[in-house]
Amino acid sequence: MSDSTVAASPATPGASVAAAGAPGADADVLASFEAHRRELCAYAYRMLGSSFEAEDAVQETFTRAWKSYGSFEGRASLRSWLYRIATNVCLDMLDGPQRRARPMDLSGPSRPDSPLPAPQPDYVWVEPIPNALAFGADPAEHAATKDSLRLAFVAACQHLPATQRAILIMREVLRFSANETAEALTMSPASVNSALQRARATMSKVRPTATDDYDETDENQRKLVDEFVTAFEAYDMDALTALLKADVALSMPPIELWVRGPENVAAFMRGHGSGCEGSRMVRLEGANGLPAFGHYKRTDTPGVYAPWSITVLEFDGPVISGLNFFLDTERLFPLFGLPMELREPAS
Repeated sequence: MSDSTVAASPATPGASVAAAGAPGADADVLASFEAHRRELCAYAYRMLGSSFEAEDAVQETFTRAWKSYGSFEGRASLRSWLYRIATNVCLDMLDGPQRRARPMDLSGPSRPDSPLPAPQPDYVWVEPIPNALAFGADPAEHAATKDSLRLAFVAACQHLPATQRAILIMREVLRFSANETAEALTMSPASVNSALQRARATMSKVRPTATDDYDETDENQRKLVDEFVTAFEAYDMDALTALLKADVALSMPPIELWVRGPENVAAFMRGHGSGCEGSRMVRLEGANGLPAFGHYKRTDTPGVYAPWSITVLEFDGPVISGLNFFLDTERLFPLFGLPMELREPAS
């Protein structure tokens, strides 16, 4: 079975605001809100690091917007007004010391034969987001914003205090002016600019220097993805490691352990990961603007496969720099529109 055999349909991006408590709502008003759903979801995801919390934040934004729509005077655009509400929602949700992270942020690399630690709660981790939740139909918008949805960028943003995080995203990703940002946060433009400088300084220290420079139009990178799937499904570790960067990182949230380097990746897959032999990958539309797969493992029943991970690849030019296996299949497979069982076609 190749990765193209089964097509997965992403989950529908959220429920309508009418379903959240606005019976008899004016259809035009609701439609005007919905037109901004994806970009607001992407904004909330950058702030919160979780697809699920981002969807909740957008729903709460629309609920608050509906309740206060009568006071909307139109001095700013509807988009700016919704972002102001969304920012306040996210700041309310971030009221606490907890920040999400990747395994690489919490500890150094482990030996491939190290005992597997117990899984950590889901709120510890930066989670993947389906492309369908974060990107609109405009290719130019996709190209302009995809880098700011990368796992590395979102994880780096988690090092910022919540208000600095909002300012950095609004100013440098969304290109809001200092005045627009100040109005959204009830601050002065001077305070916004000062906070932006502090946020930039922090990001320069914590953000990886390498970029996840995946380009879906690059034929060589598309071939690299195909070669990865072929090597993994064949469980050919020699072929697989030939595709990896020298300091490639393999991680498996919600497990904190991670390993670095092609040889350690191969040793891990032959040891703890040996149950993945014979697994199948279902290609997704993507996650965080990167190639992603629904990863299924064999079961004791011939021809039947069970969910194992949402697998997201990161790149550094012509090599794979990150293998991210998100193991919380009970939550993530429905989010990505994947079935909880995969069967080989009847012969």
